[in-house]
Amino acid sequence: MNTLKLYLHSMKVLLKSQMQYPFSFCLQTLAQIVMEAGEMLAVLLIVNRFQALNQWTGGDLLFFFGMMSISFYLTECFGRGITGNFAALIRSGNLDTFFLRPRGIMTQVLCHAIDPRRIGCIAVGVAALVLGCQQSQVQWNGMKIFLFTEAIFFGMLLILGLFLIEAVFAVHSVKSIELVNAVTYGGRSACQYPIDAYPGPLRVLFGTLAPFALVLQVPSAVILGKPLLGIDGVAAFLCPLSGLVFFVIMYFVFQKAMKFYRSTGS
Repeated sequence: MNTLKLYLHSMKVLLKSQMQYPFSFCLQTLAQIVMEAGEMLAVLLIVNRFQALNQWTGGDLLFFFGMMSISFYLTECFGRGITGNFAALIRSGNLDTFFLRPRGIMTQVLCHAIDPRRIGCIAVGVAALVLGCQQSQVQWNGMKIFLFTEAIFFGMLLILGLFLIEAVFAVHSVKSIELVNAVTYGGRSACQYPIDAYPGPLRVLFGTLAPFALVLQVPSAVILGKPLLGIDGVAAFLCPLSGLVFFVIMYFVFQKAMKFYRSTGS
């Protein structure tokens, strides 16, 4: 509980520091909105051209897009220490100082950075989700609200776990590995659309190895009333837990990798 308080306090302080230049913050947030709105526009163009993708209507596609955008950019906003700054901490030597403090490395790294500009991307995701709900006529109830919350939360853990892969590589190579982006940012772009629209190899990649489909898309499909991969009922509530399993595995891999960390000597 004390660690959570420390994290929340760090986020508050970092947010206040970001807001010292409100005009710059607003411009950068606007740029984020424009970029994410461009991706949403691509979905709308596909819907306008083809009307449907397999069993999925335009509203369904917007719903998938919204779920992915919200979970991904919430992670980028509040987990920026891992998702964007870890390799830079190693190269600059600033990670050395973290070993002198009475807190875990993971906690300190997460408390190190925040990216509130991502709020713009989250807003676009929320807009897509609302529009998708309206077009697909989603009837919300307690079960669907719980499933939605579960998917977003464990989706964030999955995405953070995927970025830990890059952090592990950075410990050994100093620089981040661009190949990992094929799973993180590539996974975000690919899994904005239902997994059953892709060929077998991509279904395996994003269904098991980087299980975006299990964590985010199966719950989304159940909420929409169109079960994905034949998964429904209790199984749909268990699928998002794969995000927790993936994060726990990567957390221990990260802790193991830190034993190989070598100081810059600065």
